[in-house]
Amino acid sequence: MFPISDSDLKTSRRPFVNVTLIVLCAAVFIYELTIGESGRLVFFYRFGLIPNEVAHGTNYEFLITHPGTFIDIATPIPNWATMFTSMFIHGDWFHFAMNMLFLWVFGDNVEDRFGHFKYLLFYLAAGVAAAGLQIAIGTTSEIPMIGASGAIAGALGAYLLLYPFSRVRTAMLILIFPFFVRIPAVLLLGVWFFLQFFSGIGSLAPSMETEGVAYWAHIGGFLFGIAVVIVYKLATRQRIWPREPRGGPGGGPEPPQYWGDMPD
Repeated sequence: MFPISDSDLKTSRRPFVNVTLIVLCAAVFIYELTIGESGRLVFFYRFGLIPNEVAHGTNYEFLITHPGTFIDIATPIPNWATMFTSMFIHGDWFHFAMNMLFLWVFGDNVEDRFGHFKYLLFYLAAGVAAAGLQIAIGTTSEIPMIGASGAIAGALGAYLLLYPFSRVRTAMLILIFPFFVRIPAVLLLGVWFFLQFFSGIGSLAPSMETEGVAYWAHIGGFLFGIAVVIVYKLATRQRIWPREPRGGPGGGPEPPQYWGDMPD
């Protein structure tokens, strides 16, 4: 399932931060395309997040690709800083395109509710929380973690509690034929989360191949997004689960309630 748009939700703020995040990821990805395959490998090791480095303070300086062949992969920044740089790096076109699609569809409405500066802080914090859970699950991993998936998962978790009844226009492939349907966000994001959860459980098996997907980062980011919205709604005495609009899920979203109407 590929989300296309949630056009029934109208924003009152231009999503400057969301667009900037997409542009930054695009700029980094274009740079990756210019440095060749070996250059990308070095780039991933230098600026991707390596769990063993962060968890144990290990510093890898060389990567042995062939007997007698060493590549300098020393990270030029503190290990903890790779939690942030890794959010803007993507492995291939599909990885980049899917992440940016989800960020484009869901991130603007979360920014609209949070405000620009709070959304930026939330996005970065979600990425850190996502990386933290993935590191906790695999502290000895020496494979670089890259991608904005964990931070974007935080936006998905927040969206779930803010706009659960929004109808998301979604493309579905049946054989080779695309079909477009409008799916309630609670169903679409619920299915997405359970796929990540069960894949994450499966990845714990010693012999399981996950094709480099950091499922626990997705889970951590998503739960972080939910937790942030729950804490805020409890603190401001709002309903944690909003009422369904009149007319059912297709009746449109609730009137916007900004975070204290505080200016950025």
